[in-house]
Amino acid sequence: MPVDTLSEVLRAIRLRGAVFYAVTVGPEWAVAAPASAEVAAMVVPGAGRVIEYHVLLEGTAWASLPGQPPVRMAPGDIVMFPQGDAHVMASAPGVPPLPFSMDWMRDTHALPKPLPLAIDGNNLTWGEAVRQPDGHSDIVCGFLGCDHGPFNPLLEALPRLLHVPADGDGAWLRQAMLQAACGMAGHGGGGGSTPGGGALAERISETMFIDAVRRHAARLPEHATGWLAGLRDRQVGRALALIHADPRHPWNVAELARAAALSRSAFCERFARLLGVSPARYLARWRMEVAATLLRQGPASVAAIAFEVGYESEAAFTRAFARLVGMPPSRWRAAPPH
Repeated sequence: MPVDTLSEVLRAIRLRGAVFYAVTVGPEWAVAAPASAEVAAMVVPGAGRVIEYHVLLEGTAWASLPGQPPVRMAPGDIVMFPQGDAHVMASAPGVPPLPFSMDWMRDTHALPKPLPLAIDGNNLTWGEAVRQPDGHSDIVCGFLGCDHGPFNPLLEALPRLLHVPADGDGAWLRQAMLQAACGMAGHGGGGGSTPGGGALAERISETMFIDAVRRHAARLPEHATGWLAGLRDRQVGRALALIHADPRHPWNVAELARAAALSRSAFCERFARLLGVSPARYLARWRMEVAATLLRQGPASVAAIAFEVGYESEAAFTRAFARLVGMPPSRWRAAPPH
């Protein structure tokens, strides 16, 4: 897999780890988690998208989305919800979930993180009040914020529920999360009392996401389609690497097909089958993603950004941006994160 292409896209989304909880639960439990958009402003202010994740440290847990079969987790497993869906975490399928309430999140918003929580039946406690229930399970729960440009191919390619089983490649995660939780998973304590605990949790969360994406890509079946499958494909992956390495270049089908060692027709068919768009359309969309990032991250003029992404005039770039994104560049720059 052309890892540099994946790294380029991962950098574009600017991951930011945030609120982090060390949760201990009793033998029978279930919690309904809201769509991330409902809590985004509180947990990661200013993020374009918020991704909720859970890592099972000890015990058992099931993760489920409406309309999909539940997923059983083993210790060390990760589940993420890249599209921000409401979901249920439970000790077993069918356990009635404790409804989510914003009250406890508001009450704990200002407390240092990582923060210990305990759920025992319908009782929720945190901080010094946490006690370890009998037959408990320990789960790390947190949120990742990221920039969400108009056409980030990675975020679009990820499933609604991303389950990454613990294995040899991911064995480090469980120990890292235990360390990040400052030994508080399943124990009382003044959340975040260890200096640097919050920053450590944030960095580990960001690394965890990158590792989860890489392992998910490695496990894709041979017949898979989508951006990650295209990245893994030898011929299409070469073309994607060229586009991402130099989006300013006026790439055409002939050049990309030569790099992929395919005829023009075979290359276009393979590219469209895997990615669902033509090479020209993909290039145009990635240029807009790069431009949107530059518009948000710095003071460069629209004209300078137009040149940076391969347009000879500001007017041509502005027309293309408005056509693909739905608003002109100046409005995108001024708008709140999407």
